[in-house]
Amino acid sequence: MVRVTTTDRRAALRTGAGLVAAGALSAACARTGAGPPPERATPAPTPGSRRPSRPGHGPHRFPGRPAQIEHGPRTRPRVALTFHGNGDPGTAHALLAEAERHGARLTVLAVGTWLDEHPALARRVLDGGHDLGNHTQHHVGVNELPEREAHAEIADCARRLKRLTGSIGTWFRPSRAARASPLVERLARRVGYPHVLSYDVDSLDFTGPGAAAVTRTVLDRIRPGSIVSLHFGYADTVAALPAVLEELDRRGLAAVTATELIR
Repeated sequence: MVRVTTTDRRAALRTGAGLVAAGALSAACARTGAGPPPERATPAPTPGSRRPSRPGHGPHRFPGRPAQIEHGPRTRPRVALTFHGNGDPGTAHALLAEAERHGARLTVLAVGTWLDEHPALARRVLDGGHDLGNHTQHHVGVNELPEREAHAEIADCARRLKRLTGSIGTWFRPSRAARASPLVERLARRVGYPHVLSYDVDSLDFTGPGAAAVTRTVLDRIRPGSIVSLHFGYADTVAALPAVLEELDRRGLAAVTATELIR
């Protein structure tokens, strides 16, 4: 168990404060806010000018792996930090930039309506070397929907990703659930996702516990092979990420994409 001291908390909050200067934040799942324009946005592609997706961007089949993947191999010093893509774009830019400063790569599961509002973020994620995937079109409780509506939630987001990047994305993760129901798992395969990406560490950042609590929760539970659930859109997450990445470096754990983790 990692002990987070007052000094550690202040350092994390000081580092995060500069990133949070992007503005008051709107939550990926709940709260709202506003922020200034991101420091650098990639122009949205226009029809006929779409750049091809980067090599390896697209669904992968991992023989021998279950349909729903909760973690990677425990024998390698790697972990995957995965983010629910929703909320104020300022936090997305801040988190991506901070990860890249540390040489870390993230996995972003994007909500389709978020991509509609901020299409340039799709390319921003991929151009940074991160994974980009599908988190349904409207971020509803997809496991509770009738078959036709659940399929539309997955397929509509996949079409957005395809239009923006040339691929339906690397992964599917159900919205408002850690695991997909058997029906949603089958529908995801029908759309083109061989595996559902789950997680074994929930940061609980969406509950607004404070940056120190997010840091402590992640670092107490993470171990080789872990897949961590985090969110764009929360000040606590922005402030916690530097301390999390520094401690992962100290432990010799590389933060890689989910694809790299499982491969």
